[in-house]
Amino acid sequence: MSSSDVPATGALLSVRKLTKLFGSFAACNGIDLEIQPGEIHALLGENGAGKSTLVKMLFGVLEPTEGEIAWEGQVTSIGSPGEARKLGIGMVFQHFSLFEALTVAENIALSLDDRIPIGRIAEEAATLSRAYGLPLDPGAHVADLSVGERQRIEIVRALLQNPKLIILDEPTSVLTPQEADRLFETLFQLRDEGRSVLYISHRLEEVQRICSRATVLRHGRLTGFCDPRRETPASLARMMVGSDVASVRHEGIQKKGDIQLEVAGLTVPARTPFAMSLKDVWLRVRAGEILAIAGVAGNGQGELFDVVSGEHTVASDELISVRGQAVGTRGINARRLLGAGFVPEERHGHAAVTSLKLSDNLILARGQSDRKAFLGGGFLKVIKHRAVKQAARRISEAMDVRKSGDDPTAGSLSGGNLQKFIVGRELDRQPAVLVVNQPTWGVDAGAASRIRQALVDLASAGSAVLVISQDLDEIFEVATDVAVISEGRLSPSYPVGELTREKIGLLMGGLHESKTHSEPSHAH
Repeated sequence: MSSSDVPATGALLSVRKLTKLFGSFAACNGIDLEIQPGEIHALLGENGAGKSTLVKMLFGVLEPTEGEIAWEGQVTSIGSPGEARKLGIGMVFQHFSLFEALTVAENIALSLDDRIPIGRIAEEAATLSRAYGLPLDPGAHVADLSVGERQRIEIVRALLQNPKLIILDEPTSVLTPQEADRLFETLFQLRDEGRSVLYISHRLEEVQRICSRATVLRHGRLTGFCDPRRETPASLARMMVGSDVASVRHEGIQKKGDIQLEVAGLTVPARTPFAMSLKDVWLRVRAGEILAIAGVAGNGQGELFDVVSGEHTVASDELISVRGQAVGTRGINARRLLGAGFVPEERHGHAAVTSLKLSDNLILARGQSDRKAFLGGGFLKVIKHRAVKQAARRISEAMDVRKSGDDPTAGSLSGGNLQKFIVGRELDRQPAVLVVNQPTWGVDAGAASRIRQALVDLASAGSAVLVISQDLDEIFEVATDVAVISEGRLSPSYPVGELTREKIGLLMGGLHESKTHSEPSHAH
């Protein structure tokens, strides 16, 4: 890093030695940061680096333990999000805070401090959304909107506060490539008006494309500043992680074998008013194949995972087959006993009980399918605690799970380390079929690389892998074949080499080609 990379003076926002302690743990430790007027500034770091803690202090959600924040040259205290908005700071969180039963205008009104008539809010929101190329219908109910449209609500809601600085946390994780391009145009427009953007993203190609400066954190500390336009994704990842991040190798992929997982003309009505129905879904995954399903969040991915895993059974056995066995009416344990493994999207509460130890979570997930390994004692089954703990230790070593103590609670691990353990828990069985929903959601570059390599290695060893992912970089890195889900419909699948990001983006937007369902297109 050269001296020219050190931030200049005259900053809109200046942070000096900002520290946040949780007990004796320093989530942020002496952070310096400066954001200039009219710049798009990246905040980079792996999971647990302190990014979320830092921006929560800037937005008044958390109070700093030490250090100071200066706004337009004046040291200030930001005691709440309301105070942050009055200063001129807006924030769009990664996870939206919208009420689906309310309209766009009603959701925007909830965040405004003043009691403004709803008609005026609707008019101002419509005008502003048009001006920034973020078209919205103020009278539309949120439940009827795509995830991309919901993000526009959050951005428009922030812009109605007339901010000088807007903080965006992983804003493109739910967007098609075309929607992301539209967002970037909006950000450039904001920059040209003299507003500033603090941009948090793990998509380093985007950071290079739109950001003129970056601040990098590691383990709660500042590791430096850079101009990302002069860097490569590899060098940015190295700054974040502290070492080179391995690229995924496909050295052992063999010829595809027999069909291991099949869904044949599956139609499932929506279970709740805000769920997505599945419409005539066909797919086949063969041994040695990684079929990736791309799509914008909320288009039926969760519903598809639920029925393929057996968390929700369907009307007929023949609609879903695992290793040649019709299992549509059979639950998750029956499918596990046939050699299938499953990793759901939500780590906390779904894939793991955070208050329980890792070994206890292992028993909950694999007690039925690994009876011989984990249970003994005849009719009155007794848990083989030593075998369970040995398995938990083996999984942690294989996946480089970093934890405090030999067998800590799941909730004590960082998100990335817990995800590595959950994926490793399934891989340890060497399943013939593995279904993974969002395998590296919210996971840093190093952990993501390890998880992706493990999926590729499993397929190379002859297993069939179905990956549901919103991350196109991930899909191109691991998949042999790709299909796209949109509004509950699944496109034909294509060999990954035949696809571009633009074609996937069009399919994500609902442009499906016709196909005959008697023989799915990916039956090779």
